[in-house]
Parts: sequence; C-alpha cells; structure tokens
Amino acid sequence: MTTLKAKLQEDLTTAIRARDELHSSTLRLTLSAITKEEVAGKEARVLSDEEVLKVIAKEAKKRREAADAFAQGGRPEQAARETAEGEFLDTYLPKQLSDDELVAIVAQAVEEAKAAGAEGPRAMGAVMKLVNPKVAGLAEGGRVAAVVKQQLS
Repeated sequence: MTTLKAKLQEDLTTAIRARDELHSSTLRLTLSAITKEEVAGKEARVLSDEEVLKVIAKEAKKRREAADAFAQGGRPEQAARETAEGEFLDTYLPKQLSDDELVAIVAQAVEEAKAAGAEGPRAMGAVMKLVNPKVAGLAEGGRVAAVVKQQLS
C-alpha cells in the first residue's frame, strides 16, 4: 500500500473516533475513488503516491465545481459543505503555485516556443506542452491555459 493511501486510512480512523462527520465522509469518498481507480482496467493494481495525488486532486476539483453549482442553484448550505470538503482535500495536495510563479513559468515557456518558431495564438499547444510537465499537480489546467492565452495575445 502506498504511504499516502495509508495516511488517508489512518486519518479516516482518527476522524471516525473523533466523530468528525465531515472529514470521515470526505475521506471515505476519496478512498473509494482511489479503490475504484485501482480496479479500473484489465488488471487490479496498487496506485503510486503520484497517482493517489491525482485522484485526490480530481476529487477536490469535483468539490469546487459542485460548490459553484450549489451556490448558483441557491443552496448555500450545501455549497458551504462542498467548499469545506474541497478545502480539506487540498491539505493533502502539494502547495499550489502562486499567480506570479505561474506567470514566470509560462513566460519562460513562451520564449522557448518563440525560439522554436511558434508564435501567436497558434502556439498555444506548443507552450502547453512545455508548461504542463513543470506545473503538474501544482496548478489546475484551466488556470494554466488562461495564463498561456493571456501571454500569447
């Protein structure tokens, strides 16, 4: 078992003992998603810590999107719960890049793409190819794409 998955299970046990309903239900759903990912495909496998982080990031993103949907639908109490769950899952993820750090990484990639002959809005794919490995897990894809688009225009 990976160390991150083991930590999640230990934290679940602690949350259950503390009768912390929010954390225990969030951890149960996340561990369920990890197990689902492990048995997906032709053969069952054990996920690495990196893959577990991707599943946690996906779950946190789901919570943020659900919170937005509930807020727009006029259900603030449900939106608050989804936001709290998302923030709790974020504690397991690496610290996200600040806007300044992200802009600096994208600017460097834009320069590299220009040196390779790609310019303007059509260079979006080339720049994203350069940026994505550098920011994997540290910034959401939509946020990265918005900064790249801004830099290229």
